[in-house]
Amino acid sequence: MSTFGTPDMGVASAGANAIANDASTAHTNPAGMTRLDDHRILTGLAPGFSTVKFDADNQSPSGTGDGGDQGGFIPVSSNSYVHKLSDRWRLGMSLLSVSGAALDPSNDWAGRHETTKVELFTLSFAPMAAFRATDWLSVGGGPLISYGRMDLTVRVPIGAEPNIKLDDLTDWAVTGMASVLIEPHPDLRLGVVYQGETEFHLDGDIELPVGGFMPALDLEFPLAQAVRSSVYWDATDRIALVMSGGWEDWSVARSLPASTTNASVNVPLNFRDTWYISAGGFYLVNDKWTLQTGFRYDSSALKDRHRTTFLPVDRVWTLGVGGLYDYSEKLQIGLAFSWANLGSAPVNDPSVKGNYRRNEVFLFGVSLNWKKLPWSGWGTF
Repeated sequence: MSTFGTPDMGVASAGANAIANDASTAHTNPAGMTRLDDHRILTGLAPGFSTVKFDADNQSPSGTGDGGDQGGFIPVSSNSYVHKLSDRWRLGMSLLSVSGAALDPSNDWAGRHETTKVELFTLSFAPMAAFRATDWLSVGGGPLISYGRMDLTVRVPIGAEPNIKLDDLTDWAVTGMASVLIEPHPDLRLGVVYQGETEFHLDGDIELPVGGFMPALDLEFPLAQAVRSSVYWDATDRIALVMSGGWEDWSVARSLPASTTNASVNVPLNFRDTWYISAGGFYLVNDKWTLQTGFRYDSSALKDRHRTTFLPVDRVWTLGVGGLYDYSEKLQIGLAFSWANLGSAPVNDPSVKGNYRRNEVFLFGVSLNWKKLPWSGWGTF
């Protein structure tokens, strides 16, 4: 699932790399900024929550506690600005954020020896540039600067099963993005985006169950490089159809090197490459309202035999619905709802066995697409 509260949330991100109708194209496909006729701002918010409920097998080694609802509140936001430098050049920037309690089970649950709490926060800044090379070809790209923070609590099966806390594992990382937008016909456009691998070296403290801290922990955590592509087609005066597909190199995270000043180890994850496909459409109801819907399928990054309760990753189905309302010639308002089913994610480990009978994410998106700004036309040449 990939959405940041932008208008394409209503089509489950289908066509996101080719739509290029607002400032969010600064991060979905920088080359698409050349389609915007003036300076633009897009701000979006998608508050939501996850519902994660584990169903332990009767013979699960550490009991059958389900952990209650392990999900939590998930605020997602995005802000993008595109500046028109000239007829051929655009500059843009985006600020994207995801945070929340990814997993927070109760203390007696069956998987407590693998994890008892995971908290995640990410922040990405993307300054981009785009150039229209010909009437039908635009290119774009720039750096993607990301900050990540993770807090993790695990239990050890000794005595009263005390907690070990990994506090404030943080790092900054930089990668690159490059893209093209091809417009062979006024009603048809194709977008292709490449995003490089992001390599986090998460540094933090290990809080011991008996008090005190171990030497600082360094955990190498890569985020996959990816190739994404989309098609946008104005099929009729009222209907537009969109499709997307892509590949993500998650096999780079087969294992995670972790070290302190005293020791080092490779933590096996056994991730594999993933792919996705999505499709959707827009329907122009009248001169004010446009309705949206779409779906997306993401393959699983893990085989069942490699899954743990720390990473309940399975295949993902996402459904999006929404509407775009032209409030005025200056402002378009987007409303969207996204539901993602993350699969049953069966677990068969020495310490816990079972699957997730509920594994879902619900997001409610609002976006403001400012099409005319007070400084429209300024700063161009």
